[in-house]
Amino acid sequence: MLTSFDHFELDEALVAGLKHEGITKPTAIQEQTIPFILGNRDVVGQSETGTGKTLAYLLPIFQKIDTQKREVQALILTPTHELAIQIQRAIELLVKDSGLAVTSAVIIGNVNITRQIEKLKNKQHIIVGSSGRILELIQKKKITAQTIKTIVLDEADRLLDENNSHTVKAVIKTTLSRTQLLLFSATLPSVTLQRASEVLKNPEVIRITDKVMIAPTITHQYFLAEQRDKIEVLRKLVRLVIPTRALIFINKSEEIEKMVGNLKFHGLEAEGIYGGANKTDRRKAMDDFRSGKISLLVASDLAARGLDIKGITHIFNLDLPEDPQLYLHRVGRTGRAGESGTAISIVSAKEVSYIKRLESAFEIIISPKEMLLGKIVDLRKKATIAKKK
Repeated sequence: MLTSFDHFELDEALVAGLKHEGITKPTAIQEQTIPFILGNRDVVGQSETGTGKTLAYLLPIFQKIDTQKREVQALILTPTHELAIQIQRAIELLVKDSGLAVTSAVIIGNVNITRQIEKLKNKQHIIVGSSGRILELIQKKKITAQTIKTIVLDEADRLLDENNSHTVKAVIKTTLSRTQLLLFSATLPSVTLQRASEVLKNPEVIRITDKVMIAPTITHQYFLAEQRDKIEVLRKLVRLVIPTRALIFINKSEEIEKMVGNLKFHGLEAEGIYGGANKTDRRKAMDDFRSGKISLLVASDLAARGLDIKGITHIFNLDLPEDPQLYLHRVGRTGRAGESGTAISIVSAKEVSYIKRLESAFEIIISPKEMLLGKIVDLRKKATIAKKK
């Protein structure tokens, strides 16, 4: 294991900037991918959520950018607006701490394209954003793809799914054949690697662990409830545990607005992030959640993908995820960097078998609980029997 970032021969300003944030030792994914990225190899990197994948690609990108040239040199594609903004914040922090003259811009859909075109006249070094809008601006010749030396697919499994892969590949094809490709994700299904193989050039594939594990600092619980009573149980749980910050997951994004309205009606401070909301409302919801102005954020799996927000103490699953791997992404929003966290699922009796499936898949214990006299206690056997009847 490397003892410091000095071993990578990174710019001293970058290393000093990391130390300013208290980051002195590279994580496993950083240790294994940074040398290959600096060597201009294509890289596929898989590691758990919260292991430093963003810095794993940002540091070598910063190192390789020629700040004397006013041109786009790196492109970072993301599946959601929130992740793009989060990466932009990481870039801005790295610029601030290092003092390096690296410039960047967020380019996402559902935003005034004229303003974005105006912003691009400044010729930022890094563009972060959604593949659809970026492809549109490349086709309009507002982004010069030929100067791009590195493309990152952050949350590559989502970007290369059946809904996004066509547009992502179209963006890649606009760049030169020697453009470096970097794919990062917490999970890498075989279908992702198969689609990626069509654009990658002899990549270095680095898996920090083939068996994806959930952080041991997370406590897992489930509460039984009839489908119609789930929201009421959620409200009671929120008032009981009083989370500092909690993410509430539901499967259907079109129901997020209704859910937020329900919580607000009952006096709970909540907002939601979903595709139908405009950029200003989504950003305000995220800012209020980060600052602690609100403690509850309702989201779908797509909206919350890749979010890295400090201080999330609880995850509530009002709906169980359709894919077990999504449970990993959901609960990975809490219990980060050694902090403790709690994941609570509210399930019907017929969904208990799915809970058992999750326990087996991730080798975790999801304990049955109930609320009794203002406390959370182990589910009593008679209560279990009563629920099953």
